[in-house]
This record gives sequence, structure tokens and C-alpha cells, in this order.
Amino acid sequence: MVPRALHPTGIVLVDKPAGPSSFALVRDLRSRTGARTGHAGTLDPFATGLLLLLSGSATKLAPCFVGLDKRYVTDVDLTGRTATGDPEGEIVERLVPPSETELAQRLEGLRGEIELPIPTASAVKIGGERAYKLARRGVAVEMPVRRSRVDALDVIAYTGDSVRLDLRVSSGTYVRAIATALGGHCRTLRRLEIGPFDVADADPDRFIRPDDALAALETV
Repeated sequence: MVPRALHPTGIVLVDKPAGPSSFALVRDLRSRTGARTGHAGTLDPFATGLLLLLSGSATKLAPCFVGLDKRYVTDVDLTGRTATGDPEGEIVERLVPPSETELAQRLEGLRGEIELPIPTASAVKIGGERAYKLARRGVAVEMPVRRSRVDALDVIAYTGDSVRLDLRVSSGTYVRAIATALGGHCRTLRRLEIGPFDVADADPDRFIRPDDALAALETV
């Protein structure tokens, strides 16, 4: 008899709302199914959009989905930087928003292969401890730089005080770091795509067969 913990098996596309953590959604699926449950990458609590959850024996396939490219839409507040790069942190620097020409110049420098400091409010370990835990205690640390790839960084709307951007980036790219480099912070962040998977297809009750999900990767 196959252990219940390995069923139902599949990949579940979830459209995360703002507020709960990604792990809260993992726990929710686990409580509904009773199956082993994991994820292929998280979103910050303030962010919304696509999460790939893995159920049952599909959890062993996590390495196949973790490194996929991603697409986001973000509203960047250009009036100041926050301690966390998002709306949950306190303002640490008030700035005069850039002109449209200045913004275009800054954006140009953030396309292609880039290197930016990892945000302090991240899960990266510094000296064996999560950076966000150190930040909560007020411990100042020098964050390491991460190299990533920005394939597209397009302006959807510009108001002077804020800009809405459509980004296509490699796995591991911190959109909050891009917002900080622009002289602002992410006011909203929504993940639209992970590899071949689209948030428009999210359905928390649908379990995509592992073979079908892996076949989708081959089309990328």
C-alpha cells in the first residue's frame, strides 16, 4: 500500500495574495491533502502572484523548478528608499524623484548582467544567521553582492513619483534591490510567470502531473 503522505502527487500553481507568507500557503495545502508538501521558491509577504507548490512524491523534483527564469510587475516609489526595499520597512532616505530621462539612464544600467547587494531583509545567511533576523535586531552587516541577469526591464507607466515596471529576470534576482538602485522601493510586487508557468493558470485545486510539468520545461 502506497503511503498517503506521497499522494496526491503533482505541481500546484497558486496565486498568492498579499499578507500571508509563502510557507503559510504550503501549510494550507498540506493541511488540505495530508500529503508531503514543498515549494520551488518563495515570495515576500507583501508580494502577490505565482507560487509553485509541490505535493506528494513531486517534492523530490524541486531542483528542477527552483532555477527557472521569472517575470514580475512592480510599482516602484521613487520618493525614497526604505530599510527593506519594500513598503514594510521604514524610510531611511528621502530623495528627489528622477526625471524621465534620468530614470531611463538608470534603467539602462540595470539591464543585462548586473551585480547588486542583496537586501538586508532576505533569507541569505550571514555568519550562519538569516539576514532578516539580524536586521530585526538592528545588527548592521555588509550584505554580499549577487550577480543576476535582467533580460527585460520595461516601463509600463511613469507618474514622476513612481514607475511601474515589467521585468524578466533570472532566478535569484531581487526586484527590491533593483528598486533600491533606482532610488526608491517596491510599493507592490507581483510575480506573473515562473518558467513556462503563468499565474493566469493558477488553481489551488489542480494537481499537474509531474510528467506534464517536466514536459512543459522542455518547451522553454
